[in-house]
Amino acid sequence: MKLDRFTACSIPLIGLPLGEALQTLADAGWQRIDLLGRMPHFSADPAEQDIADVEAAAAAAGVTIANLGTYLGRNFHDPDPAVVRADMELGLHGIERAARLGCRTARVLPGRGDDPAQIPVIAPHFAELAKAAEQAGIYLVMENHAGSIAGDPGLAVQLCEAVDSEYFGVIFEPANLLMGRVDYWSAYGTMRRWVHHVHFKDGHWVDGKYVATHYGDGDIRIAELVALLDAEGYTGHYAVEYEVGHLEPAATGLIRWRQWLEAL
Repeated sequence: MKLDRFTACSIPLIGLPLGEALQTLADAGWQRIDLLGRMPHFSADPAEQDIADVEAAAAAAGVTIANLGTYLGRNFHDPDPAVVRADMELGLHGIERAARLGCRTARVLPGRGDDPAQIPVIAPHFAELAKAAEQAGIYLVMENHAGSIAGDPGLAVQLCEAVDSEYFGVIFEPANLLMGRVDYWSAYGTMRRWVHHVHFKDGHWVDGKYVATHYGDGDIRIAELVALLDAEGYTGHYAVEYEVGHLEPAATGLIRWRQWLEAL
C-alpha cells in the first residue's frame, strides 16, 4: 500500500518536546503529521505558543503538519455568552494557524457529553466558525468517540446537517466505534457524506473486554476500508493513531505499523 496520504499522530509522544517528537516520527519514516492540540506540541492560543516555533520544528525534522488534533469550539455549549465569544476567538486563531501550517483539517469538540439537546445550541456557533474555515480552506472535523455526540453516527449527522457546511464534518474512526460496540461499516454508510478525515488503529473484543492491538491483530479491516473510501471519492488523509505504547514504544511501533501498511 502506498502511504502518500497517510499521516502519523503525535499523541503517543506527548511527553516529548515538540522538536523531539517530530524528529522521532520522521525517524520512523513518517513525513506528514497529525499534531495533537495540547502543549508542548500545539496550542491555538498565540499567548501559549509562537506558531513560528512549530514551523521551525517541522522544518528541522523535515516533516509537514497535515492536520491539527486540537479541540476548537469546546465550550460552545456554555450558557455564558462571554465564554462562547472567547472560544470563538480561540477557534478563529486555530483556523488561522492551521492555514499557516498548510493543514487540511482541524479537530473540533462537539460540546460535552452525548446529549442531543446540545445540537441546536452549538450548531449556530460551529456554522459561524465553519464560514471562517471555508475561507481558509480548512475542514473542521469531530472524531467518532464514545461520550460525545460524534460517538453516535446518527447524532453526528444531525449536527453536520444543522451546521450545513461542506467544511464541517467527521473524523471516521472505526476502532473507536468498535470500542463503543457500533458497527463501523454501517456507521460509515450513515456518515459517508460528511467524512473529511480518517483515523486508524486496531483492536477487538475479548471475553467482554475491548483490547487495543497492533495493526493486523484486531478486527479493523484497514485495507478494505481504504479501498472503499478511495472508490467513493474520499481525498483526505488516513492518520495512524498509535495508542499501544503498553505493547511497544512508539518509536519502534510506528516503524512496525508503517512496514505493515506498506506490505498490504
